[in-house]
Amino acid sequence: MDSRRRIATNLGLPPHVLGVTDPADADHHAMLQFGESTVRLAEIARQSGHASEAVAELWPLVARLEARIEHGHAEREVLRLLARARVGLGVALGNVLPEERLGTAARWTARSLEITRHFEDPGFTSYVLRMHGNELRKARLCGAAVNRLQHAVALAPDRDARAAALPLLARAAGAIRNGTLFDQVMRENDVLLEDVTHTSLFNVFALHEIRLRGLIATGRTQEAIRLADDSPVPTTRVAPQWRVIELVTVGHVRLLADDRTGAFEALSSAIAEAVAQRLPHQLQRIIRTAHSAMPDTRDLAAQALDRLRQEMAA
Repeated sequence: MDSRRRIATNLGLPPHVLGVTDPADADHHAMLQFGESTVRLAEIARQSGHASEAVAELWPLVARLEARIEHGHAEREVLRLLARARVGLGVALGNVLPEERLGTAARWTARSLEITRHFEDPGFTSYVLRMHGNELRKARLCGAAVNRLQHAVALAPDRDARAAALPLLARAAGAIRNGTLFDQVMRENDVLLEDVTHTSLFNVFALHEIRLRGLIATGRTQEAIRLADDSPVPTTRVAPQWRVIELVTVGHVRLLADDRTGAFEALSSAIAEAVAQRLPHQLQRIIRTAHSAMPDTRDLAAQALDRLRQEMAA
């Protein structure tokens, strides 16, 4: 045992790698358990509309794991945990940062890819690619987003993983105004909707919003206007931020249909929810949507955005 400890020390390895159990090994396992719990709880917080809290939990964990690796302790399970924590941090930042800073979120998810390629695990790689691709889309790097998301779909090991990536690919296809790709992906989404477990992203409500926005982006405004009245009832599986996203999209459709009253109601509700959930990106969407057609609503959203910026600066 002493010889193994000396070998581990000289090679910079944790003793448990060579079968030696000691206090350092116990600390290592405790750190992994704590880290796994932190990543899971942060994801729950983000999905529940508390992305700021998720950032606050993940930031110190990422710093601790990176410091450990810099000191030569690059165990496989630590690297995998770091990749997941970086993805979680990037996605949470993508919720709480304004548009001009969303590149930061994409950079954090990209740093997970640096690790993921060494694991040769298609399922894990698909997960990281889809998260990174969505942050690229939000940062308006839409061509790169489509590329990453198509790769994520191709690597998906099962129907559930495919269903997790396809809605994001549909949104990115709409962002580059590729109607053919958008329609193809939405058809597959509709088929899978009957076969896989619904999640906070993959459900009737979320896909309805994605379809509306994609139809507008690909020049089919009248079809979007017809579909706007058929919005499904949100379920408990829908994340709170999806309600804000849907309200902004519906407000946009109502405005295109020259329904100022409907647009005002949707965008006013979206402003209140975006402030409550601290979603500056959605306030910026509202500002663009209202623009000159609804100056009072635009100014209200701009004031709310300024307050959020001041809070972030502080």
